[in-house]
Parts: sequence; structure tokens; C-alpha cells
Amino acid sequence: QVQLVESGGGLVQVGGSLRLSCAASRGTFSSYHMGWFRQAPGKEREFVAAISWSGGSTYYADSVKGRFTISRDNAKNTVYLQMNNLKPEDTAVYYCAAKARYYTGSLYYAREYAYWGQGTQVTSSS
Repeated sequence: QVQLVESGGGLVQVGGSLRLSCAASRGTFSSYHMGWFRQAPGKEREFVAAISWSGGSTYYADSVKGRFTISRDNAKNTVYLQMNNLKPEDTAVYYCAAKARYYTGSLYYAREYAYWGQGTQVTSSS
């Protein structure tokens, strides 16, 4: 139902910042919990951050806690990932995903999300 498109990726210096956006269309955005995942070459897709349908709850992987911030603007049908103090280890393709809010389950696992964007490349280099 919902379609997701990520944007904002690019090449940044170590210690720099970048903000990713994920725009939703077609579906009712506020009906979904939203998550960000990333996948680096040769590695499995991993959880980065998630936010509840209303924005009232947020969740972060330990590796990004304190550096990344997930937020959403339901009026704009958009979820954001603000990434600060980027490290080389953050280099990956970043995906946003949507999970219907009435489905119970953990937001930490990719299999819980039914809808995915195409991904956007983030590269942090010195």
C-alpha cells in the first residue's frame, strides 16, 4: 500500500553530518511504525533506528546511539534520520521501512516490516 523513497545520502567526511529523508506516498503514513536499516558490503542488514507511529517512542542500535536521531513529520509523510559524527563504520546503503502499527512485534527485526524503500548510499570517509 505505502510506497517509500529515501533521499539525502552521499559522501561525507568522518565526523560530519547527514540527514536522510524517507517520503511515503499512497498509504496513510501515521498508520505505520517506521524504521531505518543499513547494509554494508559483505555484511547482513542491520537495525539502525525505529520510531512509533505517533513519534512518541524511538529506538536505536547501540552503535548509533547518541549520534543518530530518528524523527517523523506525519503532516509531511516523512521520516528522517539525522546522522552526526559519522564514522567509516557507518558506510552502508540505508533503507527505510514501514510496519503497520496494529501488528504487534519487535521493531528491531527487518522481517517485521512489510514495505521498503530502494535505499540510499551513505559513505563516510577521511
